[in-house]
This record gives sequence, structure tokens and C-alpha cells, in this order.
Amino acid sequence: MKTVLITGIDRGIGEALAEKFLKEQFFVIGTTLFENAPLSNNNLLVYKLDLSSGESIAVCSEEIIKSGKKIDILINLAGINIDEDETKVVIEKLRKTLEVNLIGAIDFAERIIPLVNKGGHIINISSTAGSLEMVDKGLSHNPYHYPSYKISKVGINMYTRTLALRLKESDITVSSVHPGWVRTDIGGPDADMSPEESALGIYNIAISKPETGQFWFKDEHVAW
Repeated sequence: MKTVLITGIDRGIGEALAEKFLKEQFFVIGTTLFENAPLSNNNLLVYKLDLSSGESIAVCSEEIIKSGKKIDILINLAGINIDEDETKVVIEKLRKTLEVNLIGAIDFAERIIPLVNKGGHIINISSTAGSLEMVDKGLSHNPYHYPSYKISKVGINMYTRTLALRLKESDITVSSVHPGWVRTDIGGPDADMSPEESALGIYNIAISKPETGQFWFKDEHVAW
């Protein structure tokens, strides 16, 4: 039985992803921001993780290491968007956003990488909001709105590229994935995809062996 580790299974895409992997007979390790887990299954382990806290990251990763599980797929999903239609950078929000979406995500991933099996797959959930090319071409939704979130996703894309180069000889694939515009707390009620539709797209990429260091939405390349 293969094992997937997903951060942020509290709700939305994360919960749908955990359900999908469990249905496909994976052992799932999930993290939640709070103590309560939305799912219960014999093939599920859940740990508390606050990506804004270095101490929480250290404790959570140590607990996962102590579980003795090796990881086939790591999905760095947990994140925030606390911009409220800002068109200018609000420094306090930028600091908090980067702490969770970039620094915390990287800190956690670096601690888990030694557990990832040869031939494994690391997925960083990004966004077309973090695509420089799409912003330049005017294809990004509200190109200068929610800047802190966009800055964090540009950063996670660069982490994907540099980590892919670093792990190439280890036969570990590293991908950035755009989840789509999804009806979640971040995406809002008018989004065009359900969490389950988004989870299916992420799942299909996760179990495949695409070219490492690339940016994907479903089975198509996304412009950097």
C-alpha cells in the first residue's frame, strides 16, 4: 500500500483529496490546523500542523518520522489568502502569508524529503495567480489584486524548480500544480470547480510521472 502525505485536509480541496486517495487504497497521512479531523479511516493518520509556527512544524514532522511510514507522494496543499481585495502590499499580511505559504511549506517539506521513496512525487500547490507570464499577458484574474498571495505562489514555483534540480538524481519528481478556481474559502462561492473536481485533477498528476520541475493544471503545462 502506497502512502500519501497531504497538508491541510481540514476542509475543501484537502478533505476531498484525502477522500480520493483513501478510496484508491492509499494510506493517507494528513495534517490539520486544529485538533479535529474531518475524516475517520483505518488507513488515515492525522497530525496537527500550523505552518506559521516553526515549533509546530518541528513537532509534526518528528511525529510523522516516528510513525515509521515512508512517503510515496507529498502534497503541500495547506495555505492562506488573507488579502481582502488589496491592490497594494500590506506588509503585515505579506509577512503572515509568506510565513505560511512559502517559508512554512518549505520548512515542512525539507523535513519530510528524507522520508520520500525513490520514484516518489512532491507536489507544491501553486496558482496561476503566481504565473509571471500570465500576469504580463493580462491573462491573470485581477492582475494586481491580492499581491501577498501572488508573491507567495511565485516563490513556491521557484522552490519547485530548484528542488527538482536538486532531487533529479534521486528519481523524485517535483511539480507545481494549479488546483483551478475552486469553491472554497479562498476561491469563493462563484468559482467554477468543486473541491472534488480539483482533487481529481491533482490526484491524476500525483500518481503520474510527469517531467520534473514543471507547472501543471490537470494534464496541461501552465506558463511560469
